Amino acid sequence: MRFLGSAAVLRVEVSDMFFHLLYPLHDIWSVFNVFRYITFRTIYSAVTALGLVLFLGPWFIRRMRVMQLGEVIREDVPESHRNKAGTPSMGGVLILGAILCSTFLWADLTNIYVWIVIMVSAGCGLIGFIDDYLKIKKIRKDGMAGRWKLAGQAVLVLAASYLVAIHGAWDTRLSLPFLKYVHPDLGVFYGVFALIVVLGASNAVNLTDGLDGLATGPFVVASAVYALFSYLAGHAAMARYLQISYVPGVGELAVICGAMVGAGLGFLWYNAYPAEIFMGDVGSLSLGGALGSVAVLCKQEILLVLVGGVFVAEAVSVILQVGYFKMTGGRRIFRMAPLHHHFELMGWAEPKVIVRFWIASVLLGLVAVSTLKLR
Repeated sequence: MRFLGSAAVLRVEVSDMFFHLLYPLHDIWSVFNVFRYITFRTIYSAVTALGLVLFLGPWFIRRMRVMQLGEVIREDVPESHRNKAGTPSMGGVLILGAILCSTFLWADLTNIYVWIVIMVSAGCGLIGFIDDYLKIKKIRKDGMAGRWKLAGQAVLVLAASYLVAIHGAWDTRLSLPFLKYVHPDLGVFYGVFALIVVLGASNAVNLTDGLDGLATGPFVVASAVYALFSYLAGHAAMARYLQISYVPGVGELAVICGAMVGAGLGFLWYNAYPAEIFMGDVGSLSLGGALGSVAVLCKQEILLVLVGGVFVAEAVSVILQVGYFKMTGGRRIFRMAPLHHHFELMGWAEPKVIVRFWIASVLLGLVAVSTLKLR
């Protein structure tokens, strides 16, 4: 493995990946030309990840039961959640595994951006795995200390930023949705901004993961939107026509986003109400980290606030609740935070909360796509 700085790519010797194994055959059979197209590989990356999760799901759920890796229900949740205790957890291992396998099969592994997203998502997944294991095995009631989780995530993001800075396209300007000619330049502060985006996304998905399938649905929508934006940002003519930032090579992230869509849909088969398995922190932290890193790399960081509006609302509700509670000596804005618990205590049935949040996520995704022309 070696880096080529000026070429902004990572050269990896591989022989067992579909892209590198089959595309060279196009000189013999023209049908293999399809492996050159990102759109083709994105679609089949999604199909592969979906198939892996659907096929391995029953076995994985059984293994979690045998290993007694069941959900530990926190005390600060509605009483109706108590009957979920013991439901197999750590399903994020299955999701992340399917995403990585599909990416290795279909993505161009000479692309630095692919490896950066893999590094951030796998690293966040490892942090989440440790957190889940400590809680489930009752080694530590609250899992890994919050400061250590944030510190670990920060190290990952800073390492990823360094790799982009020396081997990729390091652009400190921002693209603002709906605004064509406004590109504020953060300069030396861009690294801090990128850190906030990725950490914020990772932990916002984690906070949203409180009801059956609640985080999975918006994650699938956001991944699909970023598959489109990644592809367009990596296509010089399209980026110029749509007046979005052009980042050479970043289009390959569409393949990873396709894997994220497929794995999310496959997991939703088992995670939909009533859930047979939960993703756990290993899933929510890694999926949020993947979304955040893709948003930064394709230069659509601010758009994540819109695309992931459900995640943002959940995170903001917790921040407001905690802040107001401390400022007023015990008063609350919401009946319970995160926001989905507030609606539960208002009398909404859990499936209704979930589906309505999904609908909101789809609408936000459509609005995000519309920004391609509304600028």
